[in-house]
Amino acid sequence: MAVPFVDMNRSHDPIRAELDAAMGAVIDRNAFILGDDVEQFEADFAAYCEVEHAVGTDTGTSALELCLRAWGIGEGDEVITAPNSFIATASAIAFTGAQPVFVDIEPGTYTIDVNQIEDAITPRTKAILPVHLYGQPADMDPIMEIADKHGLKVLEDACQAHGARYKGRRCGSLGHAAAFSFYPAKNLGAFGDGGALVTNDGELAEQMRMLRNYGQEVKYHHLYLAYNRRLDTLQAAVLLTKLPHLDEWNASRREAAARYDQLLEDSPLVTPAIADYAEHVYHLYVVRCGERDVVAECLDRAGIGWGLHYPIPIHLQPAYQHLGLGPGSFPVAESACAEILSLPMFPGLTAEEVQEVAAALEYGN
Repeated sequence: MAVPFVDMNRSHDPIRAELDAAMGAVIDRNAFILGDDVEQFEADFAAYCEVEHAVGTDTGTSALELCLRAWGIGEGDEVITAPNSFIATASAIAFTGAQPVFVDIEPGTYTIDVNQIEDAITPRTKAILPVHLYGQPADMDPIMEIADKHGLKVLEDACQAHGARYKGRRCGSLGHAAAFSFYPAKNLGAFGDGGALVTNDGELAEQMRMLRNYGQEVKYHHLYLAYNRRLDTLQAAVLLTKLPHLDEWNASRREAAARYDQLLEDSPLVTPAIADYAEHVYHLYVVRCGERDVVAECLDRAGIGWGLHYPIPIHLQPAYQHLGLGPGSFPVAESACAEILSLPMFPGLTAEEVQEVAAALEYGN
């Protein structure tokens, strides 16, 4: 049995009529830019994240970058983050003119090691940008304590954590603000790119709305030079239709993850460690394997999809060679990146398909 890495049709097919109707209504109204669906999605997504405000953007990267800009972070400043995320986390920092400062990760959760953050703080540090990687929250309470102590802002990179909870609270409500991506394969995905910034800070939300829309508070009245980073109304209509199904889809992901955990318990693979504070939403189900090439070959032979998220830590990417951080700078992250492999994970993944994946991984028994 072939098993795809991702099958978005398992989510789309049952609500296809709803999606068609939502997109058709936007077409009928010809309201393609900042239409009513954007405003309604922002309200609904803010409520879902248990915050007061959401501001739609064209990508999650823009949500990160524009938030940092709204806080006045720029040339000469530093923002602390983890080195094992997608490059957009660090790029958003760099686009403002600030410099990403990396801190190693915890070996079990792959999220930022809170015990190393204070050592990385300098007079130039302005913010901490923890990543809720693969759908598991970073340990936010200690991060907020450190930020309060040093007068820093905290921006959650929640681009893989739609619906996840930390000690019962939604990701997105834990820091001063949070950024989400709606890339199609995310737990809540659009039919193209999209993103949002969520916050309880009304002033920040208003600045974000102007930063994404040419610096306009009123049409053709530009208070300052800004950007075109708006969420398309068609994408908002898709997201608005999908949002009521998100918890059900996340529950399906957790069920599949529990099956993987059980079936792979005696395998040579290291399955995901779940922090006692976390409700994981398994954007990805990531295992560690000492013989990754062997594992990948076994999956290929069985017709099973797999991925690598992410095989090269950011500080070792050619784009960041100027930081002068060579191999050995962050040994925990580097070790994890060399061994991680993502197994099939999506809503509707069946017990039989999980069994098929597990059977293909019996090479080590």
